[in-house]
Amino acid sequence: MLDIQNLSKTFGPRRVLTDVTLRLVPGEVYGLLGPNGAGKTTTINLLSGLIRPDIGRVLIAGEAASDRTKSYLGIMPQQNLLYQSLTCGENLAFFGKIYGLPSSLRSQRIFTCLKAVNLEDRVDSIVGALSGGMQRRLSLAVAIVHQPKLVVLDEPTTGLDIEARYDVWELIRQLKHQGVTVLLTTHLLDEAERLCDRIGFLKQGHLLAQGSLSELRAYIPAQEVVTIQTTDEAAAMAKAKTYGLTQRRYDGQLAFWLPERLELRELLAKFEGCPIDSIARSPVTLEHIYLEMTSSF
Repeated sequence: MLDIQNLSKTFGPRRVLTDVTLRLVPGEVYGLLGPNGAGKTTTINLLSGLIRPDIGRVLIAGEAASDRTKSYLGIMPQQNLLYQSLTCGENLAFFGKIYGLPSSLRSQRIFTCLKAVNLEDRVDSIVGALSGGMQRRLSLAVAIVHQPKLVVLDEPTTGLDIEARYDVWELIRQLKHQGVTVLLTTHLLDEAERLCDRIGFLKQGHLLAQGSLSELRAYIPAQEVVTIQTTDEAAAMAKAKTYGLTQRRYDGQLAFWLPERLELRELLAKFEGCPIDSIARSPVTLEHIYLEMTSSF
């Protein structure tokens, strides 16, 4: 549904994207992750036609991105682009008209989209009087009002409470079930872990790696991560080194990669003689993979 081929973009002397290639199939949820300034927004602007690439091309439904392909595409930007003095219904009617929806279908889509984001009772509410979370949900309704085949969600749950976030997650799952392709950018790693079929890591304009969560786990040769609190970190690190364990720090805490899962007594035996205050174990998560990929580039 979306085919980005060897995309590169510069702004003056600054290279923002370098040879980025990715392909999304129909019904796939793809998470594009990266720190601020990685090039995620530039990628979105390129595929939406707001800017043109220096090198490479963007295909949507097999066609070069152009005015013809805009009807395939729905975008929820990071910042809400809503008319604050209009009602929710009027906003949806306006954007539906821009996308060429006939008036009879617009009325139906207004109700359907507001219901999908749990705002059906707000059809006549002025947008400027809504909470930030409600405006985020309305922005999502606007993105899908014309039933696009490709939806781009740029930080869709920013400003939402946990219940509203779950509602958005469920809507994304429904879009996938309907065969809609979703490109998702987010800073919430658990969001990507729960929703995405595949994930790509973008940093300084380079796509460092992409794949399913199970494929990306191969970048960390460990079965689990063990975090230790001790008053003698030097001794713990020395012990770990004798067993060939890779050392890392996560949120300032000392951690080690274990190539195999061990019973607790076996694990404690490896640090015998060290004053262990606490020890915590976890599987390799997307957070570990993300930190490894982005810190090593």
